Amino acid sequence: MSTTGILYLVATPIGNLEDVTLRALRILKEVDIIAAEDTRVTRKLLSHFDIHTHMTAYNQHSKGQRVKELLDALVEGKNIAVVSDAGTPGISDPGHELVLLAVNNNIRIEPIPGACAAIAGLIVSGLSTTQFIFEGFPPRKNSERKAFFSGLSSEGRTICLYEAPQRLLDTLKAINQQMGNRRIAIAREITKLFEEIFRGTVEEALARFEAEKPRGEIVIIIEGAAPVIGLAAEDITELIKSRLNVLRSEGLSDRDAVRQCSVEMRIPRKQVYSIALQSDKDKQDRKIL
Repeated sequence: MSTTGILYLVATPIGNLEDVTLRALRILKEVDIIAAEDTRVTRKLLSHFDIHTHMTAYNQHSKGQRVKELLDALVEGKNIAVVSDAGTPGISDPGHELVLLAVNNNIRIEPIPGACAAIAGLIVSGLSTTQFIFEGFPPRKNSERKAFFSGLSSEGRTICLYEAPQRLLDTLKAINQQMGNRRIAIAREITKLFEEIFRGTVEEALARFEAEKPRGEIVIIIEGAAPVIGLAAEDITELIKSRLNVLRSEGLSDRDAVRQCSVEMRIPRKQVYSIALQSDKDKQDRKIL
């Protein structure tokens, strides 16, 4: 009776080669085939650790035929390790299609955990890790990017993203416009020689990276929206008044403060404007008294 092989999903370092696990090295040595996103990149890792396992390319450009070949090899009893260029395969990298086929064919799948840039960026961000979501890479087109961040403006969980350095400024501008000047962290070149963790507001990040062109792989961590759902109407009103006062004290005009508060707290601008007018009226009445 024939036995199918095992599909291993092997995490590799995202920069520092010392982050590879002992188990990952053993699996990479023992499997019959390594399916790599880019064989040239993976070859450097294998050469460093003196591993000579046969490699084949498996990436987003691979057609169905390549996936079928890998599945056939598994069915024949060969063990395969899937690796991405860096980090955990299947996270904004190829892997899902082969995993799904393996599941449907009752092939054993084993994760070999290790480095993941999104998690590394999240835990050093200083933002909440209690609840978070991962949204991969934002759209490249300007209109699609705006719609993407507009859809996330009311998300209360911490948001993790990947971005390319050449698109970072456009993405930060879209975040500021659609989500407001909330807290943000940008982790650049994680585990590498020039690792940088920026923490501040979106506008501070814009100033920082407009002054110095960003380089390297980037993880963006965005603070979730303020939790106002479920609060009593009077509590929401007081929360809005308090936030408007802070924004005005920071130099924002009344119009900009209303817009910013509306975006941050996912409350219609008309409602925020009405509360702002009432607050100003109350202050004027108190002065007269």
